[in-house]
Amino acid sequence: MGSPALWLALLLPPVLLLLLRVPPSRGFPGSGDSPLEDDEVGYSHTRYKDTPWCSPIKVKYGDVYCRAPQGGYYKTALGTRCDIRCRKGYELHGSSQLICQSNKRWSDKVICKQKRCPTLAMPANGGFKCVDGAYFNSRCEYYCSPGYTLKGERTVTCMDNKAWSGQPASCVDMEPPRIKCPSVKERIAEPNKLTVRVSWDTPEGRDTADGILTDVILKGLPPGSNFPEGDHKIQYTVYDRAENKGTCKFRVKVRVKRCGKLNVPENGYMKCSSDGDNYGATCEFSCIGGYELQGSPARVCQSNLAWSGTEPTCAAMNVNVGVRTAAALLDQFYEKRRLLIVSTPTARNLLYRLQLGMLQQAQCSLDLRHITVVELVGVFPTLIGRIGAKIMPPALALQLRLLLRIPLYSFSMVLVDKHGMDKERYVSLVTPVALFNLIDTFPLRKEEMVLQAEMGQACNT
Repeated sequence: MGSPALWLALLLPPVLLLLLRVPPSRGFPGSGDSPLEDDEVGYSHTRYKDTPWCSPIKVKYGDVYCRAPQGGYYKTALGTRCDIRCRKGYELHGSSQLICQSNKRWSDKVICKQKRCPTLAMPANGGFKCVDGAYFNSRCEYYCSPGYTLKGERTVTCMDNKAWSGQPASCVDMEPPRIKCPSVKERIAEPNKLTVRVSWDTPEGRDTADGILTDVILKGLPPGSNFPEGDHKIQYTVYDRAENKGTCKFRVKVRVKRCGKLNVPENGYMKCSSDGDNYGATCEFSCIGGYELQGSPARVCQSNLAWSGTEPTCAAMNVNVGVRTAAALLDQFYEKRRLLIVSTPTARNLLYRLQLGMLQQAQCSLDLRHITVVELVGVFPTLIGRIGAKIMPPALALQLRLLLRIPLYSFSMVLVDKHGMDKERYVSLVTPVALFNLIDTFPLRKEEMVLQAEMGQACNT
């Protein structure tokens, strides 16, 4: 019959006989192989149709599906093929199919590693916190520094496709800068003015994000300005680097104390400073030619909103021709009237009559220029002095001629200003136009002309 070894050599293929001679090996560490014990070599194919050959495969976080050779029983027999599949969230490192080889080792080492998403970028002016780093199913939550607002999804999750569930978030400065204005400021206008100087500290803006402001814009008058009467809106606007703007407003209220308007006296003028009735304003009064002021020549609006002094009036000038001297007569006209003294030795004098006729036709212009005509007619003791309808004594008329050095026996005229100064003398006729042109050059007359223009006083001819 022969020996059993001979029969085995005849029945088994040469490769298998070669494998039977290979001493037992140890498995790959971490591959799922397990080393065979020495007694495993004793399995014979006369007892089993197939024999366990490679160590059983176990893959952490994975599943193994093995197919033994046709007709085989053991899933680790020589030639067994095993498919490796990792569970959700894990990925295979190594071959997806392993084969049990003749050296009792599997054809590759495999491991299921947890999937990992790309590292998230740190948002500027913010950050993120993750539950489990960047591994599968980890949740990361974004946050922003104070003053910044999150734009995008706040929470992202690492998915099975190794991508994050949302777009990376960013931190943007959307909050406007803060600025606080002063409270409403109420002021009283300064004396004799309609304005008051108002000052305040310029408000400082503060950016809630990076603290940097790019621009501060003021709408309205700046601090330290003179504010007129009324309600004034002041607005400050600040911008940060993200072009967010913050605004604050306040009002400056200026009130003017007023005493109430005064009335212009009949036949007179009134000239007031400032606005005419505000606290500190002064009103000065004067009368037209032929009238003299009675009452206060000037009144002031006081802080108690009452006018000082008494109400002025303009009364017709009452010339006293009963005085004893020519100087006393002239004093009555001081700073009130100009005098045009017309002297003639006789009322029949042609120059006198012609001159008087021209002056009578220009009476309006005479009054406008505060001119009083004084007639001296005749020779003492028959000398007559006349001021309008009033007749002065001959002795007073003679004193006036002598005081002003007026010729006794010829026609002449003397022009005296409001300060009693002899301004011009005439020995022949003078036209009213020439006379008025001269008077209009007097300094005091220029002020009168301004007042009369403001009051609308003028002559038609």
